[in-house]
Amino acid sequence: MRKLEVVLGIDVGTSGTKVIAVDAHGDVQSSASANYEMDVPRIGYAEQHPDLWWDATVQGVQEVVAALNRKGVDYSVESISFSGQMHGLVVLDGDGRPLRPSIIWCDVRTIDEAAWLEQVVGRDRIIEWTSNPPLPNFTVTKLLWVKEHEPEVYRRIAHVMLPKDYVRYKMTGNVHTEVTDGSGTLLLDVGKREWSTQLCQALSVPSSWLPNVVESSTICGYLTEEVARTLGLQPGIPVVAGAGDQAAGALGAGVRRQGQVSMVLGTSGVVLTPTKRPLVDPSGALHSFCHAMPDMWFLMGVTQAAGGSLEWYRETFDAATEATGEHEDAFHVLLRGAERVVPGSEGLLFLPYLMGERTPILDPLARGAWIGLSRRHGQTHLIRALLEGVSLSLKDCWMAMGKQGVTATEWLVSGGGANSRLWVEILSACVDRSLEVVQARYGPALGAAMIASEGVGFGHRRDGVLTWGKPGDKVQGPSDWSPKYERLYELYRSAYVQLKGVFNALSYEI
Repeated sequence: MRKLEVVLGIDVGTSGTKVIAVDAHGDVQSSASANYEMDVPRIGYAEQHPDLWWDATVQGVQEVVAALNRKGVDYSVESISFSGQMHGLVVLDGDGRPLRPSIIWCDVRTIDEAAWLEQVVGRDRIIEWTSNPPLPNFTVTKLLWVKEHEPEVYRRIAHVMLPKDYVRYKMTGNVHTEVTDGSGTLLLDVGKREWSTQLCQALSVPSSWLPNVVESSTICGYLTEEVARTLGLQPGIPVVAGAGDQAAGALGAGVRRQGQVSMVLGTSGVVLTPTKRPLVDPSGALHSFCHAMPDMWFLMGVTQAAGGSLEWYRETFDAATEATGEHEDAFHVLLRGAERVVPGSEGLLFLPYLMGERTPILDPLARGAWIGLSRRHGQTHLIRALLEGVSLSLKDCWMAMGKQGVTATEWLVSGGGANSRLWVEILSACVDRSLEVVQARYGPALGAAMIASEGVGFGHRRDGVLTWGKPGDKVQGPSDWSPKYERLYELYRSAYVQLKGVFNALSYEI
């Protein structure tokens, strides 16, 4: 019986958890996913209970182990690591139990807390201490919200952590975070890669609440016997820190050096480029975070609802598949229909602000909208306009980077939406660049597996760098689409400016 050595990469995502087993050559030997929902008790709220992530992780690992057993090989798991949705607040009591559901990244209830930070602590001081301005999405605003609205929960807090860190804690019993996820809390001194003593003192956040902060490839503990039995693994497997989903996704896509751009069509949309030092955008439109490699950082712009817009459409109008009379995935049906629609969707424009928006407008009160609807338009037009609106929002992120002097020669696209050639062609035409589609299937989970391997020195290397990762397909949108999308982009930007007052007024009607 041949010997197979693998590492496990676990991505604790917004809509589900993915687990992959990767061998020394970077080939995925087995994979599994377990899905879950987010709870939206009010407009602007978004929560998930941490045990959803743990249960999904257990299910995913068990299925991956079962698949390896079916191969009939003698295998060993050399290490485990993680990627995970960023910014989510997880608060535990002294016994390690969650005190409430996690307030996750796309929750924007904390507008008042972000405004308080800006006015009382000071925007410029916070940027000086953390390289980022106060925004409702960051973890610390969620902690302040709990302090104000749930004081009985706040008094019982013993540990504050992030989503993937909770899953790692369940495996090892040790409390850690790492620099990439720590960057998104607004409590980390991003330049120094350590907690900001100044901001913690200004907010009276006890240092005992905060986990030890380490680099991504640090071993944080070992799989306990009890958890090993549950998962079907051997106890004592090294468990490595991991990274936030965007850093892990960039690593998995091979985005490690200045001059590269990663564009991600996930639940959220992301434009990310590595930097050799932390760059600060004074406007606050872009985030400056630590990368998953020591002495590297990245600049990032975020669209709140990218693939999330399409997921919302499918969930809201779930008759798509039945309407075609076909038994196939609803996403495929929707996207295939959009192929028949001309660029510009016959005068229909979509604003993807279903969860407010970050880059570059920084407006948690922004709303989603189709603009220009007529009797002529049907479902295929709505979907084409949705794909175009998300792509224009990612162009908006890139334009914000251009204002900071960022340039790039290599463009890579990943995430679930990158499995749609149509969507990649639209995005390519919007930014007027050729895009390389990389590892769209496994996303941040592959980056997590790479970090697992780095932590224990596993896997084939060249010049000290893992040789994992295969070249992707180059996709270029039709040349006659770009001028159309350039004109549509100007309308896209104008539409938000003209509707901002309406969006703000609607927020008071809730």
